[in-house]
Amino acid sequence: MRAMRIAAVAALFVTIVWTLPVARTQQKGKTSASQTPKGRSPMTDEKIIMLIEAKLQPQHRDDVIVALREYLPLVRAEQGVEAFYVTARKDDPNTIVFYEVYKSQAAQDFHLQQDFTKKFLATLKSAQAADRVRTNLVELPPR
Repeated sequence: MRAMRIAAVAALFVTIVWTLPVARTQQKGKTSASQTPKGRSPMTDEKIIMLIEAKLQPQHRDDVIVALREYLPLVRAEQGVEAFYVTARKDDPNTIVFYEVYKSQAAQDFHLQQDFTKKFLATLKSAQAADRVRTNLVELPPR
């Protein structure tokens, strides 16, 4: 089961990376790796990239889908959101997978403070069959 989850996440990630147009900008204020906290990228405005899986109670799946129709356009209109996709696992339509990319931690913090985000997260939480699983990702440098 774990191997299937890893394969599904990897396939989703590869698909999204190949289909998303990513604008590269020059990094300002470069610092050496020795000047950054352990485990952090030397980038100054590090993107926040994550996959989140939410297992839903089948009887509440439609509630989440209705809430998503209202929520997604608002999220995607936020200035600091670079990508925000919501998918379902092919082998389990009651497991919703979010792929989120924010320009910075400040952009994600702003997103989480919005009333529509709080409303959606409350709907999602009440529909969940288990705790969400979050995987933090880092962007690899281009060749």
